[in-house]
Amino acid sequence: MIRFVHTADIHFGMENYGKIDQKTGIHSRLLDFEKSLNTCIDYAIEHDVDFFMFSGDAYKTATPSPTQQKLLMRCFLRLYQAHIPIVIVVGNHDNPLSFGKANSLDIFASLPIDGMHVFAKPDALVLQTKSGPIQIVGIPWPNRHNIALKDDYFARNACDITEQISEALASIISSLAAKLDQTMPAILAGHLTVSNGLFSGSERKAIYGQDPILMPSQLAIAPFDYVALGHLHRFQNLNEGGIPIVYSGSIDRIDFGERKEEKGFCVVSISDDKQTSFEFIQLNTRPFIQIDVILNETEDQTLQILAEIKKRHLKDTIVKITYKLPKSAHDLVDVKKIQMACSHCMHLVAIVPIRDMPVRTHRNFLSTEMDLQTLLKVYFESKETLKGKSASLIEKTLQLQNDMGEQGNE
Repeated sequence: MIRFVHTADIHFGMENYGKIDQKTGIHSRLLDFEKSLNTCIDYAIEHDVDFFMFSGDAYKTATPSPTQQKLLMRCFLRLYQAHIPIVIVVGNHDNPLSFGKANSLDIFASLPIDGMHVFAKPDALVLQTKSGPIQIVGIPWPNRHNIALKDDYFARNACDITEQISEALASIISSLAAKLDQTMPAILAGHLTVSNGLFSGSERKAIYGQDPILMPSQLAIAPFDYVALGHLHRFQNLNEGGIPIVYSGSIDRIDFGERKEEKGFCVVSISDDKQTSFEFIQLNTRPFIQIDVILNETEDQTLQILAEIKKRHLKDTIVKITYKLPKSAHDLVDVKKIQMACSHCMHLVAIVPIRDMPVRTHRNFLSTEMDLQTLLKVYFESKETLKGKSASLIEKTLQLQNDMGEQGNE
């Protein structure tokens, strides 16, 4: 039995919420992500797994700060010291996109130590573990620099290039799979977008329509026993009843679009007869709480919001508050009182008022063929507040037009 931990999307440097920790001088969200990663590593060490599979996106950007690099190196060296091999696939956030530049994870491949394997280009390796060998095909996030395209791709538009990368990638995966030993355990590890994958939060705008997309049938092929993916932040198995195609998901919440999702990692077991099972281990991450209040016209606006806040446990959480105002009501919310009520949360992101936009009615009942008197009558009759004054207003308007005409003649 070969057992390993599968995780992805660490995103060190995602510091959009939080504050500087007074003890360390490090941003609180970076410490949150480090804690989540260390929990994954604690499990790997405690259960003495055969290897640690990381499927890409170690950092927020391809140019991480020295602090972010130090924390990640410290985490991964714990695995090295425990004699647990690390297999790393380069993600899109790790890739500088410029030809010739090193990606942010190349340093791990350059270290003069055994047990760290980095896939910066599509390739395959046989990893020797204490429980026996396993074949791993690694597919980093695909782009025109690490996927060979046809000679005429430069003349194509962006959509055609993306489609051609998808076709080339599927061919590469099929070719690498065909060279594997059919009797030996094998996994496909990649940082990819699969057609039936579910997106999270801001991913819908950031990913869809830009990434090369693969079909599940192009990944769940023999002799693979498990497909370990990164890139989409939601934990999901895209091939129930067949070869598991699993996104382990991000190890912590990136934005409020992920506030309802469980975060964690996967523990995978492959037996000698190539039977695969996996378990999702949930992490205890910092909660994101969004409080949405629809205000009524009768009660004090601030008290209504405070009443909703009291219903929630906000200590050490990240909080966002929205309140919807009644139509035509003035915004009388005391923001300072709301902020004071949230003083025990870790970070208050925003207090956002919401108001329905007035709907502008189109005057389809008016026509350029109508004379002025008819236009005025139809218009005034359509206004509830002017109906009773219609005759008087028409008379005065026509008199004004007549006076202006006489002045023009003079």
